[in-house]
Amino acid sequence: MSPKTSTTTAAARATTKNAEPLVSIRDLEVAFHTHDGDIEAVRGISFDIFPGETVAIVGESGSGKSTTATALINLLPSNGRITGGEVLVEGRDVTRWSQTQMAAVRGSVIGYVPQDPMSNLNPVWSVGFQVREAIRANNVATGRKEIQARAVEVLHQAGLSDSERRMRQFPHQFSGGMKQRVLIGIGLGADPRLLIADEPTSALDVTVQKTILDHIESLTRDKQVALLLITHDLGLAAERASRVIVMNRGKIVEAGKSLDILQRPQHPYTKRLIAAAPSLASRRIESSAAVVNPDDDKSVDVARMARERREDEEAAVTAAQAVVQVRDLTKVFSIRRGSFRSEPLTAVDHISFDIHRGTTLALVGESGSGKTTAAKMILGLETPTAGEITVGGTQLAGVSRKDLFTLRSHMQPVFQDPYASLDPQRSIGAIIAEPLRVHKVGDDRSRVARVKELLSQVALPGALAHRYPNELSGGQRQRVAIARALALKPDVVVLDEPVSALDVLVQAQILQLLADLQAELGLTYLFITHDLAVVRVVADEVAVMENGKIVERGDVDTIFSKPREAYTRRLLDAIPGGNIVFGG
Repeated sequence: MSPKTSTTTAAARATTKNAEPLVSIRDLEVAFHTHDGDIEAVRGISFDIFPGETVAIVGESGSGKSTTATALINLLPSNGRITGGEVLVEGRDVTRWSQTQMAAVRGSVIGYVPQDPMSNLNPVWSVGFQVREAIRANNVATGRKEIQARAVEVLHQAGLSDSERRMRQFPHQFSGGMKQRVLIGIGLGADPRLLIADEPTSALDVTVQKTILDHIESLTRDKQVALLLITHDLGLAAERASRVIVMNRGKIVEAGKSLDILQRPQHPYTKRLIAAAPSLASRRIESSAAVVNPDDDKSVDVARMARERREDEEAAVTAAQAVVQVRDLTKVFSIRRGSFRSEPLTAVDHISFDIHRGTTLALVGESGSGKTTAAKMILGLETPTAGEITVGGTQLAGVSRKDLFTLRSHMQPVFQDPYASLDPQRSIGAIIAEPLRVHKVGDDRSRVARVKELLSQVALPGALAHRYPNELSGGQRQRVAIARALALKPDVVVLDEPVSALDVLVQAQILQLLADLQAELGLTYLFITHDLAVVRVVADEVAVMENGKIVERGDVDTIFSKPREAYTRRLLDAIPGGNIVFGG
């Protein structure tokens, strides 16, 4: 047990002892109306939240976690409704309250931090305007000057330096971590007694994640605010919560003290979640004998699949041909500063590395470290300021547009967000066939056959070719994105945060799929991620980036067990639950 966890748990016990529940949920049922009838999303769940304690709800996507949270404050979608049970807030059942009555609860009694800061801040309004609106709506302050002063204070408390100047900026001028701080500030701006945080750090790198979670913890502790944490990250739940509730298919299957649940799980579903979660104890995933079926209810055990590597692996990698060679790669952007002035910003600073055929190089680092910019230059989407890139023996510098077009057929990307990277107006078949059409490969009949073959390779039924992205789950969409990347039979696949938006069970399936495809097709991966636990199970070599430079590089075991740089150690120390031994 880590010191942080034991302290948090002890504090929660002291706070909740002899206290009345702040929120009590009794036999809650929630249903959504669809064309096929009502679908039960939450089915008869019950639990309490006491003042000052942190409760985490964990489970895969679709388990009912977020639906439970939004039902507490009556923010269900228009087709959703509470069909049974009670939600007692300070002893009062709010399930039948009007929107006017609920407005007095939202913000002032229960604060809410939504999941995605990119879509929950209006891009056309300044940050200050949006904070002031929340303060005005919650009657925290009256009068223009008082509201402005409170807004500045809220942003300052949320950890944003120079908050008065930040008020005039717009969301696109903030990093992901800064946007999340704004949402946290808004959620806590009215001094609520309970804060609901729905996946508050899922899109953030580990060091920013730790900073945000530390800040939430300090604010809730100082103000004795209870915290309901919705997450699919078991390490985060173990480290931050005093109690954990495990949900599956709308029901609570297990609940109790966080370490008891995660170190001594009783329910088979909890054991599946824990087995699928990458950890520092994991080893690289080897190819399985068969591709995992995403609809199969069997466990995907990352720790079991990630066997110890072969003793001669290092020699094999050394002997393999370098498919990608990067030498002294540099990218300098010109940043406008107003009054027709600009300043240089070095995003990538003289980095060098090789990726050998059939292996995976993980490029890791904080947001803004230069990972994605380096990947874009390798893909030919950004022009280097200096340095050389060689792919398959061809140098990118000075290559003609025709030759670059041909070269791109040998390099394909898989992007982070499966919800944003697929055209919602095109069928799955058309999306996968698009690279074939653009590169004029085959005729209509052969493309249809190739699409069916690709769907089979990523363990999806051929019937999905006629469906659309909105009809698929997140894991299915990411499989489609991988199928599209494989359409032209590339040598190199650049994977930019391919599993960060997925829950642990789907994540484990996608990682296993990538390992199987690499073994079957001899693919070479450049894997960009901020999740070092995932790096441990997917990569052969690691390059750690900080401020545009590679500060440390080596094989996975060496980097994780004997990091030389303080920056690398800080990244490893920031992994949620990294020091907790999970059961199974």
